[in-house]
Amino acid sequence: MRHTLHRLGESLPFEDAIASLHTVNIFAPIEWFLDHIFGAGMDVLADLLGTPMLEYPYMQRAYLAALCIALIGPVVGTFLVHREMAMISDTLAHTAFAGVAVGLFLNSAFSLTLSPLFTAFVVAVVTALLVELLVEHAGAYSDTSLAIVLTGGFAVGSILITATDGGIAVGIDAYLFGSLATVSTENVGILVLMSVLVGSLVTLAYRPLLYVTFDATAARAARLNVRLYKRLMVVLTALVVVSAMQIIGVILVAAMLVVPVAAAAQVAGSFKQSILLAILAAEFAAIAGVTLSYVYGIAAGGSIVVAAIAVYVVALGFQGLAHRLPAVRRLRNQRPGQTREGLEADGGERE
Repeated sequence: MRHTLHRLGESLPFEDAIASLHTVNIFAPIEWFLDHIFGAGMDVLADLLGTPMLEYPYMQRAYLAALCIALIGPVVGTFLVHREMAMISDTLAHTAFAGVAVGLFLNSAFSLTLSPLFTAFVVAVVTALLVELLVEHAGAYSDTSLAIVLTGGFAVGSILITATDGGIAVGIDAYLFGSLATVSTENVGILVLMSVLVGSLVTLAYRPLLYVTFDATAARAARLNVRLYKRLMVVLTALVVVSAMQIIGVILVAAMLVVPVAAAAQVAGSFKQSILLAILAAEFAAIAGVTLSYVYGIAAGGSIVVAAIAVYVVALGFQGLAHRLPAVRRLRNQRPGQTREGLEADGGERE
């Protein structure tokens, strides 16, 4: 290591410096966690349940990745849904597709070794800030601004794919539809890192984010930097979308920010409870979806989203049952904050 640092200090060429950095395995802690903690636990569970698939390393990576997605998706998505900005997740997913296409195009055209996830991160974050700026100035036409960015991002991606005579189309399929087989230790490491980062930021900024979501006017009166917190939320959304696209796929990744939250909203009694129930719904969908994907050989992303929609349908059924059966209705009425007013009491009136 000392020799490597000494060589770097002698102004190595850029390529040699990058090669030297690659010798440091920053994902070593994730590999250790997968082998000795999560993997060991999955091995024990495989023995108890008699399901050998839980012992396969790629399935263990897929399960851990899906569990991380199911955690950070609803955490961010709950704020977006209650802010009535659910469409922004789909917009950023499509621009992330353009970011992946940019990375693959540059690698193909200029013989570079850029990570498509890196270019997707850059494009998605820049787009997130642009979208927030457009929404601020578009007023009642914010959905139009989102639609323009969404279609524009997908159009740019399709142009870059065809610009190389379809040469990068094969490489982009995994990002479009997701794949269990392509989930690497690095992908899992990114998701774990994003889970820690997103969870920490939302925990630290929970109260300001809540006020900005439900009552931006009161938040401004309280001298909160509303613009800063709105931009923080869209940037977090971009990070979640790009982190999750490898297993869920660009086309379906937005669903994990919206569907579990919509299911939780049917039965939640408060904003915090809505977040918790959305996470539980997403975790169930993630486990069920990955399992079904392996058993039946179907797409992991589609399986997870369909499972989440099934949870939403059950929640709708429970809500309908509550209106029909007096006993269920009394049970719901005994829980505080079930009404829209009670839910918004955590953060005031919606702006």
